[in-house]
Amino acid sequence: MSVDLHRRAVVADTHNDLLMAVSARPPERWAAFFRERWLPQLRDGGVDVQVLPVFIDDQYRPEGALRQTLRMIECAHVLAEGNPDDVRLCTDGAQIDRTLAEGRIALVLALESAPGLDANVELFSTMHRLGVRVASIAHWGRTPLADGSGEDATASRLTAAGVEAVREMERLGMVFDVSHLGASGVAHVLELATRPVMATHSSARALRDHHRNLTDEQIRGIAATGGVVCVNFLPGFLAEDPVDHTVERLVDHIEHVAGVAGVDHVGLGPDFVREVLAELTPPCCEGFGYSGIDVMATLPGVEGPRGLPLVTDALVKRGLPEEDILKILGGNVLRLFRAELGRPAGVPGPAA
Repeated sequence: MSVDLHRRAVVADTHNDLLMAVSARPPERWAAFFRERWLPQLRDGGVDVQVLPVFIDDQYRPEGALRQTLRMIECAHVLAEGNPDDVRLCTDGAQIDRTLAEGRIALVLALESAPGLDANVELFSTMHRLGVRVASIAHWGRTPLADGSGEDATASRLTAAGVEAVREMERLGMVFDVSHLGASGVAHVLELATRPVMATHSSARALRDHHRNLTDEQIRGIAATGGVVCVNFLPGFLAEDPVDHTVERLVDHIEHVAGVAGVDHVGLGPDFVREVLAELTPPCCEGFGYSGIDVMATLPGVEGPRGLPLVTDALVKRGLPEEDILKILGGNVLRLFRAELGRPAGVPGPAA
């Protein structure tokens, strides 16, 4: 039953760092490397909508951050153009719908912390022209726009430029991503938001007390905007004890978010990064992590996109209704993207 259900579902992964691995190759290899290494994994995992975050490693910051941001965006365009029968870079809901109807995978570009933009908020418009449709404004530390969750002790809200960034993204039709944002920053965004926001890869703090996870109050606030909380698969964000680093524990987090926010506001944000880091920094990356989290650890059987059917199986075994499972796997994210991606402020969304 679960295999058929997974096959019928629209599966949306809102955070896979594969673009880092692809862009590390020579440009003439970008399309082929994606086709050889990543496309089979996405197909085997049943992925229909793949958000591609642009994350800039420390080696490029600060001087080369914007240059590397542009290079990774160019990489996304090249790999899509080089694999036209399989994927399409989508900038609005209508494009996603057409892409899925054609049996292709819809790719959506995102900025993770936007380091190359700094306080130049006008560059969000440039990113929008280049196809970016989702963005966050902080990672672990401090940026000119906001503090990441690793700086929660500062209790900092958004800077003036950060406030302007929220307004500019809403004007353009870019979805604001609160993952990695500090607690006071999340509260500030929820005060400001007039359009749905999302968390692309965050788990529940009630089940694992880590600053990267969301409190129930934050989860309810995101749901109140009409947004979606996409649960992170990294074991360290799911449980402190390695014995609980299981798919079943992941489902605990999914059920918790659904219980707090409603089942219409939960999705999947796997944060598949092990293979990417293993390729980029071998062999020193074993045990590599942030704030006590080993980002090289994975859930058994779900080391990458191929393992996603195991999540569906676990949801079925937990007894969730089929309708709810379809929403969790991607229906909720698809609904949000259909309504919000690329739609300028003041322009009515598609009819429900």
